[in-house]
Amino acid sequence: MSIISIFSGVFCSAEEIARRVADELDYTLVGEELLDDAASRFNTTTKKLARALSGERGLFDGMTHESDKAIIYLKAALAERLKADDLVYLGPATHLIPRTIGHVLRVAIVSDRSYRLPQAFAAGVAAEEATTRIQEGDRELSQWTHQLFGLGPWDPSLYDIKIPLPQKSIDEAVALILRNVRKDTLRPTDRSVKAVLDFLLACRVSLALLERGHPYCDVHADGDSVSVVINKKTGGAGKLARTVRALRYEQAEEEVRETALAVDGVESVETRPGAGFRRRATTLLVDDERDYVMTLSERLQLRNIDSDVAYDGEQALSALEEEAPRVMVLDLRMPGMDGIEVLRRVKRDHPDVEVIIVTGHGSEKDEQMARELGAFDYLKKPVDITVLAATMKRAQRKAGGGD
Repeated sequence: MSIISIFSGVFCSAEEIARRVADELDYTLVGEELLDDAASRFNTTTKKLARALSGERGLFDGMTHESDKAIIYLKAALAERLKADDLVYLGPATHLIPRTIGHVLRVAIVSDRSYRLPQAFAAGVAAEEATTRIQEGDRELSQWTHQLFGLGPWDPSLYDIKIPLPQKSIDEAVALILRNVRKDTLRPTDRSVKAVLDFLLACRVSLALLERGHPYCDVHADGDSVSVVINKKTGGAGKLARTVRALRYEQAEEEVRETALAVDGVESVETRPGAGFRRRATTLLVDDERDYVMTLSERLQLRNIDSDVAYDGEQALSALEEEAPRVMVLDLRMPGMDGIEVLRRVKRDHPDVEVIIVTGHGSEKDEQMARELGAFDYLKKPVDITVLAATMKRAQRKAGGGD
């Protein structure tokens, strides 16, 4: 059977809708239980897990890696549950379900304050507190989806259906979900079932690497083959710092291979350096949506274009200080320093680096500004990989690097 994920803001009646859908289908409803599972299994607290789901990072997170650990724990708990169908998931953790799992109906429940405030009052919440909880909840949802995808929480690309309340009644919302989940296109296939198993194996490898002291690794599995991008926080510049990082990468790569191969089900391991472990590459891909930028890097590698990756503007600028690439592919919408500011600083401090903007949410004004600041080209997502590769090679030639 299919799986249903439901994402919403507070006081949007999502709990009632999810419960009614689960009852109608005789599915199991999973909400806060996922946090309880992860907290119990990995000896942590639901408070730490909930904080990670809000997109918040603590003052000492760079040293303790609490947020990174929490996400790994949540993914692992989720992967174990995904082995069973007949489930309705409710909450922000639904966005941790990989898009490769095709038998998941992804639902967003949306409503404005004119609907949400009366719902809060009916639940016994005072007006001032209700307003605060709505504002804070919306802020956390925005931080969460921007951290994962570089997109707002209600971006239509994240969902199969969006249900607005009160334009749709609760009865109509339930009926719409039931109608969609029964479609043949949402039935499990061999491919989508394999994607669940791949996700589970990747999570088990991530847990093993976490135990070995590598919380920043990005892991993907395909059958019994695993690919790992080894990341590390950047720090320091100059020749000595690069030499130290190169030596540390060799040590990290050996540990990662050894650890991953020890996980049951893993037969082969491919590793690549990521953020903080950069080797000389002709291109740098900058995008805070990690799955997207990793997949893009792999697809470009098939076209003989080697690339490093950075997940935010600060990492990108640190990479340029170490050893600038010839070409940068840059997203506009990123938390913290946005792409326009990164472009401005790159062209100021490294004018020979050619910058290609690739964005899914840029406006005509953004494009005009990017070109005025010196962007080599401006492409819109989803970008054809052939077009992007050709554009990158033209940029390399302009930068004096040939193909």
